[in-house]
Amino acid sequence: MSELLVKMQGIAKNFGVVQALKKVDLDIYTHEIHALLGENGAGKSTLMKALSGLHRPSAGEIIIKEKSYSYLDHKTAAELGIGIIYQELSLIDELSVLENLYIGRLPYKTVCGIRLVDWQKMRKQAAITLLRLGIKVDLDEKVANLSISYKQMVEIAKVLISDVNIIIMDEPTSSLTNTEIEFLFVVMRQLKADGKAIIYISHKLNEIRQICDRYTVLKDGSSVASGMISNVSNDDIIKLMVGRELQSRFTIASHKSSNEIIFSVQNLTSKKIRQVNDVSFELKKGEILGFAGLVGSGRTELMNCIFGVDRKVRGKVYLYQQEITPDSPFQAVKRGMAYITENRRGNGFFANFSIQQNIAISKSLKASKFRGTLGFINFSLEQEIAEQQQQNLQIKCSSIKQNITELSGGNQQKVIIGKWIACQPDVLIFDEPTRGIDVGAKAEIYKIMRELAAAGKAILMVSSELPEIMAVCDRIAVYREGRIATILENTDLLSEEQIMKYAFPITSGVVYE
Repeated sequence: MSELLVKMQGIAKNFGVVQALKKVDLDIYTHEIHALLGENGAGKSTLMKALSGLHRPSAGEIIIKEKSYSYLDHKTAAELGIGIIYQELSLIDELSVLENLYIGRLPYKTVCGIRLVDWQKMRKQAAITLLRLGIKVDLDEKVANLSISYKQMVEIAKVLISDVNIIIMDEPTSSLTNTEIEFLFVVMRQLKADGKAIIYISHKLNEIRQICDRYTVLKDGSSVASGMISNVSNDDIIKLMVGRELQSRFTIASHKSSNEIIFSVQNLTSKKIRQVNDVSFELKKGEILGFAGLVGSGRTELMNCIFGVDRKVRGKVYLYQQEITPDSPFQAVKRGMAYITENRRGNGFFANFSIQQNIAISKSLKASKFRGTLGFINFSLEQEIAEQQQQNLQIKCSSIKQNITELSGGNQQKVIIGKWIACQPDVLIFDEPTRGIDVGAKAEIYKIMRELAAAGKAILMVSSELPEIMAVCDRIAVYREGRIATILENTDLLSEEQIMKYAFPITSGVVYE
């Protein structure tokens, strides 16, 4: 039988003049998975940071097990059994998987009066937890060597391995494969059966409907609705979140790309042949070419290879029939390319920089003659560039002097896009451009991409969400085991099944036409 475990009443939080939370009420029960919903910037992460002890509320109270707190510090939250899995990874790359799992809470044993770390206990608990999540990984492997998908699973295991009663999951599936998501849901259901409470933040409404029992919707820093998931439709949830109706499918703008081929890749092969092997394709002016495929098929590695991040063993890249094959990202930028990466926080922006500095830095670097080593900065021009992009992309912020980490995920993504638009590139790569972004912000990102294409830019888009690929792209390249299996015209007759037919490895037994 469910019991009230957490009650948050009238929670408010101010950051200077910005009021992130106004008045939020949230009830969490045992034996339940509770969906916390809202647009980026609605206050979901701020509220959870208040519950997990990272933010001190400006007003309100938190009641846990009938005891009232005006705020929780991180230590108290941990003692109360509250654990949080962040959307942005908090792992330390230079430590091993095992060391990351036990940061700050190493178990000890006493041998001959000497206190020693109990490595045997750590390994046993870690192995069991990772097995529950359905992943196989060497506990001594450096986290830096893991894929984003595996890093996310380690982040989840880090919380599950501790004795927690309330588990906060902030976009836990954004980097996971379908198989990994299924394993995670099995674990979540078991935790729920054991009496744990899970607060689940996700913009994927199909997941919410599949795994969650109740919901609370936040809008503009206030709680606006709560109830049983079974009693509301997806359209109802979207209306509550954004205050308006959204089309379930973003419609491709009625435009035709030019027949002029402005960008091409020929016989590109990386050192890791299984990821990029003899890849060739062409891209027209004003065209968006989508790359669909399974996670791990090598799509991001291909983009890294094109942009000069990863080393090539052969192959060439052409822009307007001129070879521009970059050996480094700096060369790629200089030669008219831009790259919105899948790891927003890891390599998309500078966390210690303001919005203005993040937007202006790439243009300053591109315009420099010595890679910016002389350190000269035109502050007035930098401000002008940032203000222009802030207005054009409708970046919601109190000031362009504001630190970028204070923005929602959707607005951070707009800053990154603005940074590259300011460079006036001919070719833009968008790798998972809407990961961790709400439905309203997604539509805005799609619109920006279509406007760039209409302006004559050529765009490469990688996405693991087939509806997104089909909604935005003119053609779709299906990538499989380091190669392009086929390139499909995106018409009304194209289905997700047709795309996935080419995505599965040949060894899986799938028969191709």
